[in-house]
Amino acid sequence: QVQLQESGPGLVKPSQTLSLTCTVSGGSITTNYFYWNWIRQPPGKGLEWMGTIAYSGTTIYSPSLKSRTSISRDTSKNQFTLQLSSVTPEDTAVYYCARGFQDWGQGTQVTVSS
Repeated sequence: QVQLQESGPGLVKPSQTLSLTCTVSGGSITTNYFYWNWIRQPPGKGLEWMGTIAYSGTTIYSPSLKSRTSISRDTSKNQFTLQLSSVTPEDTAVYYCARGFQDWGQGTQVTVSS
């Protein structure tokens, strides 16, 4: 059974870059036809899909976040990473990584504050 675990700083200052890593166990991120997502949920709001990295390494981003978002991977560590630049307090959220939309990590709280 695949397991996903988010890791990264819980506090980021405005204008800095948020960087989170998702470590995957029980399955390879290069296995054909699986897609790996970053999703967030701001306080009091719904889930927001941020972007995807495919088994092939191809990436696709939410149009509203595309200019600030980068997703990459380290296949040797079976990890994929989210970078969100120029953060503001509006980027405060619980951040999740997921395989498709079926298998999710537990989420990690990120607060943007000086």
